[in-house]
Amino acid sequence: VQLQESGPGLVKPSQTLSLTCTVSGGSITTNYYYWSWIRQPPGKGLEWIGYIAYSGSAYYSPSLKSRTSISRDTSNNQFSLQLSSVTPEDTAVYYCARKWGVGGSPYDYWGQGTQVTVSS
Repeated sequence: VQLQESGPGLVKPSQTLSLTCTVSGGSITTNYYYWSWIRQPPGKGLEWIGYIAYSGSAYYSPSLKSRTSISRDTSNNQFSLQLSSVTPEDTAVYYCARKWGVGGSPYDYWGQGTQVTVSS
């Protein structure tokens, strides 16, 4: 399984950040897999943003829920992140990742990450 993030590397404040994760080697609709977006701001730890499940349902971090939308395109085996009203505090390396189940199981596949900078 391979995951590849894509999208603009620079976003202006107040705009919407849009990223896509293209998955190969496995279907995003396969039972019980959850497809997440995770970010790491400079000098800080990993922050989970949300996931979209094999069923198509999505769940978001409470701290980002009001600004986040995760959707999918099953025909192209992709899932996408939209984060609205961005500020410089949203500058981070953004990763997509896969895990089985919603419990404590680890993420077994990650994308290589993409740097997104929020700046005017």
